[in-house]
Amino acid sequence: MTEASASPGRAAADDDGSVARSATPFWLAITIAVLFGVFYAYDVWEAVGNLVGMNVTAGELGVAITGAGWALLLAGIAVPLLVFGAAFWLGRRRSPLVQVVLYLAGYALVQVLAADFASFGLAVLDLS
Repeated sequence: MTEASASPGRAAADDDGSVARSATPFWLAITIAVLFGVFYAYDVWEAVGNLVGMNVTAGELGVAITGAGWALLLAGIAVPLLVFGAAFWLGRRRSPLVQVVLYLAGYALVQVLAADFASFGLAVLDLS
């Protein structure tokens, strides 16, 4: 079957019989990534604010941030970046709908983890 003989609504079949999927146009993939990237970037900005705020609070109280606290605060910065990168990587050759679903699922995961990180509260301070 040649591409000319394929109907416009169907994907053309390759020589081995597999159906070739059309990838998302580059401009649309970048637009989707940028739109969702704004939400992920806000979470990174919020995590940096938490890191700075906890550091200032610890300094004002005259206490130190524990090692687990530093790990938790740094994980709050790294998780949105890693999840966005994973969603981008997994969706790079998929349809626009699949890309949107991947970004939404990743963003939901980031929000759940951010809520978990926030639930630790002052546990990052060494009050002893």
